[in-house]
Amino acid sequence: MVKAVVGANWGDEGKGKITDMLAREADIIVRFQGGANAGHTIVNDYGKFALHTLPSGCFYNHTTSIIGNGVALNIPVLFREIQEIVDRGVPMPKILVSDRAQMVMPYHILFDQYEEERLAGKSFGSTKSGIAPFYSDKYAKIGFQVSELFDEELLQEKVVRICETKNVLLEHLYHKPLLDPQELLDTLHQYREMVEPYVCDVSTYLWNAIRDGKNILLEGQLGTLKDPDHGIYPMVTSSSTLAAYGAIGAGIPPYEIQKVITVCKAYSSAVGAGTFVSEIFGDEADELRRRGGDGGEYGATTGRPRRMGWFDCVASKYGCRLQGATDVAFTVLDVLGYLDEIPVCVGYEIDGEVTTEFPVTSKLEKAKPVYKVLPGWREDIRGIRKYEDLPENCRRYVEFVEEQIGFPITMVSNGPGREDIIYR
Repeated sequence: MVKAVVGANWGDEGKGKITDMLAREADIIVRFQGGANAGHTIVNDYGKFALHTLPSGCFYNHTTSIIGNGVALNIPVLFREIQEIVDRGVPMPKILVSDRAQMVMPYHILFDQYEEERLAGKSFGSTKSGIAPFYSDKYAKIGFQVSELFDEELLQEKVVRICETKNVLLEHLYHKPLLDPQELLDTLHQYREMVEPYVCDVSTYLWNAIRDGKNILLEGQLGTLKDPDHGIYPMVTSSSTLAAYGAIGAGIPPYEIQKVITVCKAYSSAVGAGTFVSEIFGDEADELRRRGGDGGEYGATTGRPRRMGWFDCVASKYGCRLQGATDVAFTVLDVLGYLDEIPVCVGYEIDGEVTTEFPVTSKLEKAKPVYKVLPGWREDIRGIRKYEDLPENCRRYVEFVEEQIGFPITMVSNGPGREDIIYR
């Protein structure tokens, strides 16, 4: 059985916790896209962790963690992360890295920084992790694939060729120091030493695992609205954030993905730039940010304060539809317990007309939220394990959202811990 865990919105929905929880029943967890530009925060028996490249199921002895071919693999970041968790008492995870994964190079990170500097006020709000330059090179077919590390002749020829093209930009567009082919070759040799024990033909490995009846979890990064095709383009990421891409980014047949658990927050939050219709500001936002998440709503990778908003039914319905949600996991519901009334965005008003369908970016920028206000429940719901034990207004809130988005909420998370979950 293959399940995908993906985000419905802008990322930061609490996917790490849900993956960590579902990993208890899984044999294999695969990261299938994205890089170290966004983090997953996990609270478990070992402590609180922010993971960036490692799959969120790496805390169990029985699981194998896989870096799929669709990932932007920053090798030093991956190995630093493994070291960090091992230093904190977590057993060394079993790791496999796809021989078809491509590597984030040090110059990708430099180019990301230089381009954001150059764009100044018109930048895309990048985390400067090298992701856009990495994927640009992948599709321009000048990226370095893990398998290429083991072909010395190819490497020697390729570093010279790459440095020639990159140095034109460095000299004439950015006015920055040039790349040295020998230095780049030395870096690639270091990467080879680090990654060699873990390299695997992942698609064959997964094909055999599927035939053996193993439980496989595909872990996505960010959410629907950051997808380059279906998101708030151009304020999107550079790889597909949809469950459908899990088949490509892991190398398995699409029909094997039988469950798509789409994670949705009980309110909205976003990191980085882009239109965010139900956004709130000032004291109201500060209060929600301070109470939100576990220790507040700040990016797991960047530490940036997240932008806050009320639950957006339009964006979430769209997000779940594009993911093909079979189950919705509704997270951080406990955070809303302080409110007397809870606004929910049920429509967008664009040019005087109200719609419940999520529009393209140019129209989105004109959208104004249409709210319905629901009564709050004014109590702490952490520790409750049965849905019927939740306060009546709390259940009404969940059921109202479920009706609006049209996809079944089968899990409700009411705290940061692994066991803070209610199954419906």
